[in-house]
Amino acid sequence: MTYHALREFADSWALLGMTVFFIGVVIFVLFRPKARDHARDAKMIPFREDEKDGQ
Repeated sequence: MTYHALREFADSWALLGMTVFFIGVVIFVLFRPKARDHARDAKMIPFREDEKDGQ
């Protein structure tokens, strides 16, 4: 393949594929079951040491 053929592919189908993948990941993260519970647990990670110390 020549440079121009690869460039044309990257500008069209590869860009479309990456966009679809990105949208799919965003939808998966926002609408999966129990996503809110996992996010709540993750945001409390920095404070777990404080809970163990009794503060």
